[in-house]
Parts: sequence; C-alpha cells; structure tokens
Amino acid sequence: MTDALLTISGLTKTYPGVKANDDVSFDIVPGEVHALLGENGAGKSTLVKMIYGLVKPDSGHMTLRGAPYAPSEPRAARAAGVAMVFQHFSLFDALSVSENIALGMETPPPMRDLARRIREVSETYGLPLDPHRAVGDLSAGERQRVEIVRCLLQDPRLLIMDEPTSVLTPQEVDILFQTLRKLTSEGVAILYISHKLEEIRTLCDRATILRHGRNVGTCIPAETSARDMAQIMVGASFDAPARAPRDGTGEVMLDISGLSVASPSPFGTALKNVHLTVARGEILGIGGVAGNGQDELLAALSGELRSAPGAIRLKGQAIGRLSPAARRDMGLLTAPEERLGHAAAPNMSLTENALLTGAQRRGLLARGFIRWPATRAFAEQIIDRFDVRTPGPETAARALSGGNLQKFVIGREVLQDPEVLIVNQPTWGVDAAAAAAIRQAILDLAAGGAAILCISQDLDELLEISDRFGALNEGRLSDIRPTAELSLDQIGLMMGGAHDMEVAHG
Repeated sequence: MTDALLTISGLTKTYPGVKANDDVSFDIVPGEVHALLGENGAGKSTLVKMIYGLVKPDSGHMTLRGAPYAPSEPRAARAAGVAMVFQHFSLFDALSVSENIALGMETPPPMRDLARRIREVSETYGLPLDPHRAVGDLSAGERQRVEIVRCLLQDPRLLIMDEPTSVLTPQEVDILFQTLRKLTSEGVAILYISHKLEEIRTLCDRATILRHGRNVGTCIPAETSARDMAQIMVGASFDAPARAPRDGTGEVMLDISGLSVASPSPFGTALKNVHLTVARGEILGIGGVAGNGQDELLAALSGELRSAPGAIRLKGQAIGRLSPAARRDMGLLTAPEERLGHAAAPNMSLTENALLTGAQRRGLLARGFIRWPATRAFAEQIIDRFDVRTPGPETAARALSGGNLQKFVIGREVLQDPEVLIVNQPTWGVDAAAAAAIRQAILDLAAGGAAILCISQDLDELLEISDRFGALNEGRLSDIRPTAELSLDQIGLMMGGAHDMEVAHG
C-alpha cells in the first residue's frame, strides 16, 4: 500500500526450538487502529519488540514513511516516531508523575516546563494528570495515563499498545477509546494488542492475525464476529464455557469476618473490615481496579500475610495464624496474579515449579527425598491437560510466553483437587481459547464441589462464571450481590466505590 506508514516485509525471528515469527508481512496506515491478534505464543510480542527496537530480526525488513527502518534500540525507534505503552507499567512509585516522565525522555526540559507540558497534553487528550502527585498514590488507570502521556510528549506517529485495558474499569475504557480516536483523527496510527475481542470489534479498523508465528489473514473486526476471529487465531473451533445449574445451597467452606490487614508495601492497600462467605460449589467473583487490595486479600488467605486468629475460617476452623503449607494441607490452594516470580520461580524448570506447590497434595516427597519421576509426570500432566506450549517439562518457567505460563500455573493448582481455590486474574494475558479452557476448568471444579474465590479485573469473565459478585475499593469490600442481577455499568460503579444507593438506582 503506497500510503502506508509502516510496512513490514518478511520478518522472521527464530529462538532455540521455536520460530517466533515466520515471514510476517503487513502494513499500517496513518490514522488507523490496527489490531494484532493471536493466541499465546503466536509471535505478537516478538513482532512488536522488533518494531520497537528491542529485538533484531533474522531476516526481512521494514519501512517507515517510505524510508528503510531498522531500529537498533528503543531510543532509535522513539526518535523515528514509534512509541510503546507496555502491558506492565515501568514506573517508580516513590517518584512524582513529572519525575517518572522525565526519566523516559532523552533530553527532558526543566521540571517547571515539563509539568506545564504534562498538564497541557493530558488535558488536551482527556487524560488529566497532576504532574506533582507521587505515582504510588495513583490508581491503575491513572498510572496508564502517565505511560500514555509520556509517549504523547514524544509526538509519535505510531503508538503500540499492549493489553491497554486489562486494569481499567468500563468507564476508564471509554475514556481511553475517546483518547485513541482523537489521536487517529490527527493521523497517528495505533497498533493495538488485546485478547478482548469485543473490544477489538468496537475500536479497531483492521486486524492482522498471527498463528504459530505466521500471518494467517487480515480482517475488518466490525464485520467479523468475536467467535470467528478467535477460531482464525486458533485454527479450530472451541466451545464457550458452560456450567451445570446450581441450586444455591452448600456447606460454607470459607468464612471471612472482619478481616483487616495492613499491606506490607508502603504503596499497597490495607484491607478494612472485609466480610464474605464462599460455599461448596459456588464461585464468588471479586472485582476491582488494580491496587485496591486484591493482592493483600490473596496474601491473607494464602497465609503469606497473617491475620487475627478468627478472621478467616476454613471449614469452620480458624486459620488466620496457619502457614501457607498448613492451609494447603487443609485444601486451600491459591494462584496469585504475578505468575513470574510469585506463582513460579523464573529460573526453575516446569518440573521443579510443579514440585513447589504440589509436593504435599500430590505426594511428591518420600522420607525427605523428592520423587522426581512422579514430579515430572505431574508437570507433564499439567502441560498436556492445559495445552501448555513448551518444548518439555525441563524448560525454565521464564522461557514460556506469559499466557502459557499462566496456563501452567492455573493447571498446577486445579489438578491438585482443591477444596477451596483462591485465584487472582486467572486468564490474565491469555488468548480466547485458553481463557475459555481455564474458565471451564474453574467451572468444573465448582461443579465437583470446590468453593472458588475468583479475583479478576476482567468483568466479562466475572459475569460469565461467578454466582455472586463483590467489588474491592480502597481495601473495602462492597455488599455482595447475585451476579445475574447486576449490569456491567453497575459493576463499574461498585468498583469505583459508589454507594449502594447509587449502584441500585444509578
């Protein structure tokens, strides 16, 4: 296409044992939102890293505004007009908004001038920011604004966004989309990566779909159903999660009463007088914008944070002072949000990571010695049952794509037959087919009698699988309501801390 902003021709990148990108070609034109779709391990991350100068292709070439483009580092990409907002924010909590933005600039202006520019740009694009606030005091949505404004101050022609709505409320998503449409009206092109296909259909003009590292087609999202896009990504059809009807009764397995816990982080959120129950066979969904106490709630339930003796009861027994291992023995298992470094040890193999939480319930120790054949078999079972794309169980956890590691972490806990499972962000960063498989595994656990507490920022996910819903805001839990009675807007208001009357009648 002669008017293309960026043209990608035959890009190929191979790592030991895997061809991440295989002869990928497509173009992006000024003023469009171009989606990049693909299941986990399809090559999306490698491709955008080549565009942004983080990875050098083995073969192929790019042109930007008609001139050869081969950035040797991100600084060269930014100088050429290419900016990127990463899925994981790279901000320092103890520094102000201005100081964080200055760190990302080659030659920052005086701080007074920079603060003025931040105010101007953030207000122009509907993302108001106070340049003097500490980043540690900002919500997840405001932190994303910092990242976006930092990019906009570079006057980019191409903006790459990786899973930009994963930590936003529905209302914040609307604001973001308005900002992106304003940018495209000014001729900026946006390369947009997301697993939320209905979001893609709403926002994006075209979509390029990768499968096993190859470009398998381009579509117009508004004219293609989410299901059709997902099936092109996977190369096969798959079933949406389904659950058996629940009669609404069951033994209370987890009872939390007046749980208050300080956060171990100076920028964390303390839990304040949290009350909830989860019954056998029930899925309780907990929503909330990132940073409102979700990590602290999981840590208090797992035993990483100790609480008042009677604040948490498992099957009627007080467990507030018990260790994580003792709780696991009793049938309470957890899967934290941070998969690399918290749920899995990066440099350990998948076999070793299977041992870390499975040793007790899977009988992987005998007289103090590790039963390696049984441990390896457990890892292979997880890989097989949850379709983890990896060369084998001896692969290091850090070598897996984020989505494949997520499948491994969730599978490791599910296959230990928990009586109570606490999971934070179960399908974070996984493709549509893998998300459906994980949700189905959670539904099947509940159908088998397990009690599930699912913490998630994906509201569609919570609407799909949960029986009841509550929202965390500044460490406080809202009233818990039957999910079927709530609209997406009402849930968004609850996440924002709206009072009950506003949620009921707003």
